[in-house]
Amino acid sequence: MSTKLHAVTDRNGRPLDFFMTADQISDYTGAAALLDNLPSAEWMLADLGYDADWFRDALEEKGIKPCVPGRKSRGKSVKYDKRKYKRRNHIEIMFGRLKDWRRVATRYDRCPNVFFSAICLAATVMFWL
Repeated sequence: MSTKLHAVTDRNGRPLDFFMTADQISDYTGAAALLDNLPSAEWMLADLGYDADWFRDALEEKGIKPCVPGRKSRGKSVKYDKRKYKRRNHIEIMFGRLKDWRRVATRYDRCPNVFFSAICLAATVMFWL
């Protein structure tokens, strides 16, 4: 069984919120789950998987400017700030640091709840203590 981890981080790449889905589930499910708990921010950086008009509209309703590049299959191209989008590497670095914990990287736990709690514990120790 494989899973996909969705995360909200602050501007320094420290995780604030997580949501885990099955690997074959669309990124829109994770986006919808994390949307209500978003902190106030000026910008939201996300990858191509989160490119949806409803997601952009929901972010703008919260006063957050989306910085999400459009998919190639999108008919009309979407403008986004490419300089800000390069800061998305902080999010990828956060995921890489989580995988420094062997239990998280190799997924020893079969139960999704136990695995998710291992991720939360690793994030707390690494970024907040």
